[in-house]
Amino acid sequence: MAREQRNEERKDREGSELIDKLVSINRVAKVVKGGRRFGFAALVVVGDGKGKVGYGSGKAKEVSDAMRKALDDAKKKMVRIPLREGRTLHHDLYGRFGAGKVIIRTAPVGTGIIAGGPMRAVFEALGVQDVVAKSVGTSNPHNMLKATFNALHDMRSPRAVAAKRGKKVGEIVERREGKPAEENNNKEKKA
Repeated sequence: MAREQRNEERKDREGSELIDKLVSINRVAKVVKGGRRFGFAALVVVGDGKGKVGYGSGKAKEVSDAMRKALDDAKKKMVRIPLREGRTLHHDLYGRFGAGKVIIRTAPVGTGIIAGGPMRAVFEALGVQDVVAKSVGTSNPHNMLKATFNALHDMRSPRAVAAKRGKKVGEIVERREGKPAEENNNKEKKA
């Protein structure tokens, strides 16, 4: 009994820290003998602002119930995305889902979030502060979200790449002057 209470308290604390963004609400009508019956479908993005983000959808007869179902679905689907300096992405990305294509580029400090619609909601919930993104193809929010997550799943941090290749992070990352790390190392050795 006590363990269940602690788990529920932990879930409540986690839930209070989350940022949720409503992406879209769709009203659908079913024609029946007595007239029309309306239902609602909600699409929601949830994140902690520190590198975890997820999206979900829910359907119900009431808007509030559809949003609650979508939030629960989004919390289940949360994934961790590595961020550079906690403000932008490590490298440029390309994602695709159906007819939706997205191009996501890193940006220098002070750029802000230059993205539209569903992609903006993802970046705000993720905690990205500087990014430039473009959607090509469809403007369907479901496909744009799935294409954005398809791109974010390809994100690799320099630490992960270095570990996979058996090298040091300095050998993988280029110096900020724009020259590869190997060239800078050779210059230091000559001096």
